[in-house]
Amino acid sequence: MKKIILGIAVAALLLFTLSGCNKQIIDTTYTYNKAITYIGNERIEIDIKQWNDYEGEQIQIVAKDGTVYLLSMNNTILIKEK
Repeated sequence: MKKIILGIAVAALLLFTLSGCNKQIIDTTYTYNKAITYIGNERIEIDIKQWNDYEGEQIQIVAKDGTVYLLSMNNTILIKEK
């Protein structure tokens, strides 16, 4: 019985410790294949090859033509088309 209680206490401590950090423990993968963004007053549609988000509001998009964009999520919409 003591081993069970000790195991539960260790598991609870581990979960408490991991929940204190500001990172996702389980990462969910999101797939998008098109982005619409504004650079200045110009509206740009991007065919996404790869993308990565950062803490804060930045997103990096690599287009299918090889162009790399570092954008603000405030001005960007990600779209998943079938």
